[in-house]
Amino acid sequence: MSEALGRVQKPAVDSFRGRRKLFLVFLVYPYEGAPAGYVERCERYWRQVAEQVLSLESKVGPVRHVYHESVYAAGDEGLELLKQLNRFSYEISRARHESGAVFEAFEERELALELSDLGRFMMLGFASSRVSQLVQDLHMQAEKKRNEHVIKVIDSTLQRDEVGLLFVSERHSLQFPGDIEVFSVVPPALDELHRWMRDEADRRRQEAAGATGKEPAQETQPDAAGEGDKEVA
Repeated sequence: MSEALGRVQKPAVDSFRGRRKLFLVFLVYPYEGAPAGYVERCERYWRQVAEQVLSLESKVGPVRHVYHESVYAAGDEGLELLKQLNRFSYEISRARHESGAVFEAFEERELALELSDLGRFMMLGFASSRVSQLVQDLHMQAEKKRNEHVIKVIDSTLQRDEVGLLFVSERHSLQFPGDIEVFSVVPPALDELHRWMRDEADRRRQEAAGATGKEPAQETQPDAAGEGDKEVA
């Protein structure tokens, strides 16, 4: 079950007592050379995430376990890896770790690398439909194995009445155990970032059309996490 903080302004602590809780935060990555508009909205998003996680902790309890997509090591080693990936989620994770939360090894390294490699192949495109289908099938198999692994990590570490914090892609396909209460942290700044990205894509299409004299083509929009590499209002 997933709750949005915007609809649960003051969740009753008693209603979650004894249950496992998971705060779900979507990853937005900063990246070198990003436009000022993206940087501003990215920073605003992470400020709001930090505030809302604190608010949730005050209502349902402190975070005891931290899980982060793309990180395959635990503790200080995992945090050092995370520091290179995303300084915003790193700061939030580090603060919880220093307060006693366990930073868990979320990924299995080889599975994560396999999925990443296959994803890059798919982005390149293929001349052969047979090869394309083969790579898609391999990607689906790898994603299934990876998802099974990370869910097992959460299920085996998050105990009764504990709170976990998970940083994950907005397009994740994870299915959480039914006895875990999931709170999706989706501050207003995420929608603002999405709108800005759509507007920027439209502007670029219009500029390209003006330069060529052709009608602007439709452009597939990446999610915010995709720019870097990669609801509780």
